[in-house]
Amino acid sequence: MAQAQPRREEDPLQAQQQSDKAQLGQGQGLQDLQPEQAAIRYGHVFAVTGYLAGQPIAPRDAAAMRSAEDSVPGVQVPEGAGGGFSAATAMETAAAYNQAVGAVRPGQASDAAAVQGITVTQTAVPGGRVVTEFVAGQVVGQYSVADPPPAAEEDATKITIGEALEATARAGGGRPIDRADAEAIRAAEMSAHRADVAMPGGLGDQAQAAARANAQATRDGDKVKLGDVLSDATAKLAGDKAAGAEDATRVIQAETFNDAEAHARAGGVGAAVTTAARLNEDNHLGDA
Repeated sequence: MAQAQPRREEDPLQAQQQSDKAQLGQGQGLQDLQPEQAAIRYGHVFAVTGYLAGQPIAPRDAAAMRSAEDSVPGVQVPEGAGGGFSAATAMETAAAYNQAVGAVRPGQASDAAAVQGITVTQTAVPGGRVVTEFVAGQVVGQYSVADPPPAAEEDATKITIGEALEATARAGGGRPIDRADAEAIRAAEMSAHRADVAMPGGLGDQAQAAARANAQATRDGDKVKLGDVLSDATAKLAGDKAAGAEDATRVIQAETFNDAEAHARAGGVGAAVTTAARLNEDNHLGDA
């Protein structure tokens, strides 16, 4: 995937220092250099020509290139492995220097970039893409990006959190939901989604609404049961994953914290997720 690369200086500050030394050799003192003369220009860093070569590298140019690079998916191949180089870091270094010496203003864009733009193209190659970066139509960077590996599939033999919730519905589905159950279901849902917040309108919200309604109901027959919410839990969840020890701990903590006696429920959500996590771990050790 290695590509022929456009020439560039290794260090933009070193390039400018060499330019400064040349002017000093002509009898001009460093302290006499005007900000425009001290600026790092595109021609100091990249193999560009014409009007662009004489333009100081400006902060907005660097920010636009960084934003363009960050939008490219995949994993960049290291330059040392033949992956090429990207322009954003060099431009950020040069722009910071130019701003420090007063050659450019904060947020300023170079005239060439403002008029002709900063663009990034991607060309598909086996195993990834070649990304080419342009300022004002001239190449300033080119590098390879490897496609990300496919996401690992869940082991079909492992018990998921959704399946553990369904097991709770079968074992104790006739019991009315209370606050401890609702918070345990909410924690299980967040673990299944690999998230720190519950999905609006999801199982957690449904369980909390049921617990609030049950607190006001006067007859058990009018109360919402665990089975009403947790039946077909795997289909109701937006995502699911194999139950693990961390998931079990999270659910047990939510359940006990909201229980009046600070106990985990026998046959409750926490017990089901804990059992699933333990079985998954035993199966993993058995396969090793």
